[in-house]
Amino acid sequence: MVAYVIIPGIDGSDERHWQSLWERQWGASAVRIAPASWSRPDLPDWVAAVQAAYEIASQRDSQVALVAHSLGCWATARWLYRARPGGVAAFLVAPPDPQGPAFPREAASTFLGLSARPLPCRSLMVASDDDPYCDPMTSASFAHEWRAQGRLIGRHGHLNSDSGLGDWQEGLELLRTLVDC
Repeated sequence: MVAYVIIPGIDGSDERHWQSLWERQWGASAVRIAPASWSRPDLPDWVAAVQAAYEIASQRDSQVALVAHSLGCWATARWLYRARPGGVAAFLVAPPDPQGPAFPREAASTFLGLSARPLPCRSLMVASDDDPYCDPMTSASFAHEWRAQGRLIGRHGHLNSDSGLGDWQEGLELLRTLVDC
């Protein structure tokens, strides 16, 4: 069995987002982070929320999969650098470019200036060829710097609800290459 920590981007993931659909499918095996600063993201608050969710998830199973989207990828990476937990895998989807022109202004005060460094766990970074928040070359460089497997999956925008992915079976299959779920 695997326990899952769901780490959405700004404002959380709505009910049509693949993260929310997966969370419902996983039931009690999933824990969603709950930062106080969903709309005006504060990195320390989000990192603390990842820690709190991890503590719950790790009590449920010895293997934990961090399932992050967008800005949640950066909170996940920061938490991993600091916590260095065992038995964890990171599934990082559509990280925005903190140096890019479309990086969310709401997050600029604490998320700006982040850089990718090697992650202390197995990881897979998935991105789209036409993500408005990060071009494919930058996404590939994040994967390389994180020492994550990198996967570009075609033209699907920001890989969110607006991308029309539904329960995103391709993503679930990619997650299965990382963890036995």
